[in-house]
Amino acid sequence: MMMKNLFTARPLAAVLMLCATLPAAAAYPDKPVRWVVPSVAGGGTDTTTRIIAPKFGEALGQQIVIENRGGASGNIGAEYVARAAPDGYTILTCIASNASNIALMKKVPFDLVRDFAPVSLMVTVPEMILSHPSLPAKNVRELVALAKSRPGQLQYSTGGVGSIQHLAMELFLITTGTKMLHVPYKATHPALIDAIAGHVPITVVASLSGLPHMRSGRLRGYGVTSAKRMLIAPDIPTIAEQGVVGYEAVQWFGMLAPAGTPREVVMKLHAAMMRAAQDPEVKKRFLDDGAEVTVSPTPEEFGALVRSEVTKWAKVVKDAGVQPE
Repeated sequence: MMMKNLFTARPLAAVLMLCATLPAAAAYPDKPVRWVVPSVAGGGTDTTTRIIAPKFGEALGQQIVIENRGGASGNIGAEYVARAAPDGYTILTCIASNASNIALMKKVPFDLVRDFAPVSLMVTVPEMILSHPSLPAKNVRELVALAKSRPGQLQYSTGGVGSIQHLAMELFLITTGTKMLHVPYKATHPALIDAIAGHVPITVVASLSGLPHMRSGRLRGYGVTSAKRMLIAPDIPTIAEQGVVGYEAVQWFGMLAPAGTPREVVMKLHAAMMRAAQDPEVKKRFLDDGAEVTVSPTPEEFGALVRSEVTKWAKVVKDAGVQPE
């Protein structure tokens, strides 16, 4: 009996010795984190990420390496992260167009809901609906009335088919039961310039771009597309509070990780984002650019936002008759 116990004890002792010599699992993160930006350097998505990244890295306690993977309206970078190891060392800046692309494109190489673990919303940027001062409508109610009296005749310009500005206006038209003619440009700036010149009476642009022209009187502002008034311009009402109940359409930026990323890692990423967002310098940088830091209270709430955006824009694209490309 003693011999039997001895032989049993030897393998057990060997296992215990082996465990004692193995290095302990490193606590996350123990190496640099790759933050993928699904656009080229210098754009709004890239700038947003680079403003937050230094403070985010400090809060996480690790170096952040930003990697630009632009193309296909953000799909190339998103697909890369969707296929990455779910270990927290590859994260993505998700943008509003990632949610609308699903309806605007015939084929998207990933599932925005299934293939990612939500971390947090980061920043929101309201749009503005504006017109040339010669247009007789002076507020949202008058604009709706004018559009109903001239169905399909009023023109509005945006930076392109499927842009957040285009979809924001289509949502406005659907919600108010009106029709206008979309005049898409290759970029937002020329669309804005032609509205200032009076070539196209109405335009939709980001709040930062539209605000100076509204203040100068070169354009008339009807309101912002966000659910709440902007901190930088609290005197400008929202579209929703002027009778278009429930209306909201903003550009937003958030963080996603690959699906299957451990919960504790997701929570560390979320906590780091919360700390970075509270930095006064970060807040001021965004506020000066007409944007607002808007961190999700929990990863689950950001996940719910992503799902709702996918559903919302799919309906808008279908109801507006926009053909997927």
